[in-house]
Amino acid sequence: MKFLIASDIHGSAYWAERLMKAIEAEAPDRIILLGDLLYHGPRNDLPRDYAPKRVIPLLNGLAATGRVIAVRGNCEAEVDQMVLEFPCMADSAIVFDTDGRQLFCTHGHVFGAGFHNSVDNLPPLPDGSAILYGHTHVKVNEEVPGHPGIWAFNPGSVSIPKDGTHGYGIYEDGAFRHVVLEEE
Repeated sequence: MKFLIASDIHGSAYWAERLMKAIEAEAPDRIILLGDLLYHGPRNDLPRDYAPKRVIPLLNGLAATGRVIAVRGNCEAEVDQMVLEFPCMADSAIVFDTDGRQLFCTHGHVFGAGFHNSVDNLPPLPDGSAILYGHTHVKVNEEVPGHPGIWAFNPGSVSIPKDGTHGYGIYEDGAFRHVVLEEE
């Protein structure tokens, strides 16, 4: 089973279109969206081609496939749920891979692994689990310090990276990897 993991689109139509092309090319079984989908937030500059009304139909096109699992970011509001055709207001979701590994999906502002100013509030997770989060816009793919057996994965930001590269993540065959989105 292949999961595509993305976070922090922040209403950028340009980068959302790049992500849609990646989703088509990757053909994932599930698409995990880790929040901050439409609004740029008061602490961020406007992302390239900021046009949330153009991002909405792109995301809703994914909803029709039944493959989307989404959680609420710190920039989501009730109005976002009114325009998106998939649930996006839960602080977390739990997904299991085909081997039964638990993937705890969150944005990183309520629950987090403590990397790069994410909240250091790890929920109780069984050994071998992973926490998937966004929020910091910085890629992470390593064990959580002080929590042996728990893995942390942050795909970075689709539109406003703070580590220099726009991207998303892939989880396949029990392993996470980062994928960089290139400009056209």
